[in-house]
Amino acid sequence: MSNFSEDDDQERLVLLEIVSQKGLRVLTKEQLVRLQTLVEKKNYDHNKKAIKSKTKLLEKISYEIYNKEKGGFCV
Repeated sequence: MSNFSEDDDQERLVLLEIVSQKGLRVLTKEQLVRLQTLVEKKNYDHNKKAIKSKTKLLEKISYEIYNKEKGGFCV
């Protein structure tokens, strides 16, 4: 939405690239929280499919954060 800098966008892209290649589990809890924040800030209002993907990704990130907090390794 607002205040989304080029640095934020670049960081978001780097984290998403890691996720696409290796999955969410390789990220630390701090990286997951940062990615969650960056994805939430990014405006995808122009594309309904992107909004759906954003929602699904945020659900997966939340689940992985929960697992890392609980020390779980559920599949």
